[in-house]
Amino acid sequence: MQDLTRQAASDLIASKYAVALTGAGISTESGLRDFRGPQGIWTTDRQAEARAYERYERFLKDPKSYWEEMSGAEGTYGAFYKSIRKAEPNPGHYALAKLEELGLIKCVITQNIDGLHEKAGSREVIHYHGSVDKVRCVSCGSRFGFDEISLEELPPRCRCGGALKYDVVHFKEPIPSDVMERAEDEALKCDLMLICGTSAVVYPFAALPRMLRLRRKSAKIIEVNAEPTALTHEGISDYLIRGKTGEILPAIVEAVEALLDAQKPP
Repeated sequence: MQDLTRQAASDLIASKYAVALTGAGISTESGLRDFRGPQGIWTTDRQAEARAYERYERFLKDPKSYWEEMSGAEGTYGAFYKSIRKAEPNPGHYALAKLEELGLIKCVITQNIDGLHEKAGSREVIHYHGSVDKVRCVSCGSRFGFDEISLEELPPRCRCGGALKYDVVHFKEPIPSDVMERAEDEALKCDLMLICGTSAVVYPFAALPRMLRLRRKSAKIIEVNAEPTALTHEGISDYLIRGKTGEILPAIVEAVEALLDAQKPP
């Protein structure tokens, strides 16, 4: 692992434009449950999974009942939302923020809705599946914090008159076009992609590393995951550093700083 950690550090320093992709695996070390793992939310509560599949259609048919469910959510899913608001970044989040501070990571594209990258200090973050801290107008696409809206009447409305929903992207809901366009632009202009804590099987997010490999064959794709993934088996990634993101990413930062120090003139 040490050799690969140093290799990743060297590749990052050599890159011109590096982007990180992150998923649930980076936040489980902050105490947040994932969805599909052995103890995942939907693995242990099939009813919660079934409700999740119906949530966007419920919003379209009856926005008021959607908001009543979401704002008063109890049970497994409600507990997940509450845990998000209490969660704190872990060393993996801080390591990515440090790599951005060093000018090596230009952007983080995350599947996570928890906002922990920003809490850790990352500035350029694309929330591919939305954010639990915001609402979005389905008519004009405007986003607002919860402190900017009133829940006295449901559903809350945008200034344009459109209905607001949680910014979180539900099953069967299209990714907002502005988010998808920016994510694809960042993914396709990078020459190094650092994939952390995601198996990249949920589309269209999973298409990002595959598009990069197809269009820029010289780009480096590095995985930091607990286990081999489809990206490993398909030969999409150049190499996998196997282990916890909260341990490996800080080790990469340490190796980067050592290499940069060695490059300084005496």
